[in-house]
Amino acid sequence: MTLFHFFNCAILTFGPHAVYYSATPLSEYDTLGTSIKAALVYLGTALVKLVCLATFLKVSENDNFDPYQELLKALIGFIDVAGLYFALTQLTHRNISQNHKFQAVGLGWAFADSVLHRLAPLWVGARGLEFTWDYLLQGLEANANLVLSISLAALGSLMWLRKNKPKTLIPIIYACAGIVATMPSITSYLRRGMGWQLPKVVGFELFTSLVMAFISWQLFTACQRPSA
Repeated sequence: MTLFHFFNCAILTFGPHAVYYSATPLSEYDTLGTSIKAALVYLGTALVKLVCLATFLKVSENDNFDPYQELLKALIGFIDVAGLYFALTQLTHRNISQNHKFQAVGLGWAFADSVLHRLAPLWVGARGLEFTWDYLLQGLEANANLVLSISLAALGSLMWLRKNKPKTLIPIIYACAGIVATMPSITSYLRRGMGWQLPKVVGFELFTSLVMAFISWQLFTACQRPSA
């Protein structure tokens, strides 16, 4: 039963990444190399963030919400945006379109995040004798993160790669990118500042990810239309 629960949680956590790759044109255009490069950039970015967090943040004696500490975390979190910029603009990619590039980068980014933050807790906790919903919710959280990562990559491609986008959409693109980039701080506030339980936070993340995906898709479609 313990291994069965572990495999269920692992499939829920990592399966959507494989399904997304195989069910979209990404597999037809062989963009796996791009996703792997993006995952490696994510790991490097996570190392830089870890060093910054250890340097600038103090160890809290309690789990109360500290606005100053959370603000520092949010600012350090924008290192992810710098890493995503590098993955989209500086890495050498195969001859693939911008549409496939941001999807491959976002997919690799989200997969690396799930492996780094969720594989070890799954392996240690989901094989326990006592059943818990926490790891199933963690899998749903990974799915929300997958959608948010691809949405942020789409917004990043509009900011940094598309030159002829409508000027009226530029503030909206940057605002949406800022919201997605600060989602970890927002969920931290909901958990520690407002006392939300994990199911409610995960529900919020799933809803927000769908909303941001829809907005990103609309913005990407609008920027692809030929200007009048």
